[in-house]
This record gives sequence, C-alpha cells and structure tokens, in this order.
Amino acid sequence: MALATDFENAVKASSSISERPSNEDLLKIYSLYKQATEGDCTGDAPTGFDFKAAAKYNAWKGLVGTDAESAMAQYIDLIARLKAV
Repeated sequence: MALATDFENAVKASSSISERPSNEDLLKIYSLYKQATEGDCTGDAPTGFDFKAAAKYNAWKGLVGTDAESAMAQYIDLIARLKAV
C-alpha cells in the first residue's frame, strides 16, 4: 500500500505549496483527488451561474474511467511538481 501512503502524504503536502497554483492546476488537483477517493463523477452538472462548481464538475467528469491508482499517481506527481516550483 505504498501508493496509498504516498497519496496521503501528497494530500497533506498540498496545503504547503509555496505559490498559489494556477486555476488549471487547482482544478487538476481537485479532480484527481475526487477521482482517487470517490471514483467516477456521478450526478447532474451544476446549473445556473455557479461557474466555479461547473468548472470543478467538468474537470472531474473529464476523468471518468480513470482508475483510482492512476489518479493517485497523477496527483502525487502533480503535487511534487508544484512543490518543486
């Protein structure tokens, strides 16, 4: 379960990234976390003018079919890259 441990450590490390990530990176962090912990996106897309919720939904929906292990590995790599900046 080294991957799960590395993932948990990356989640903790994500709060100590020195520079604020770009909106694109923030959406990637969110969507990979959700895919790794909850699986494929379910439910209806947000309606109205909640653009932030719609962006988050679309980012997660874009990962449908990605297995949890792959999402965890991508999340770990992304956090490592952002911490190195």
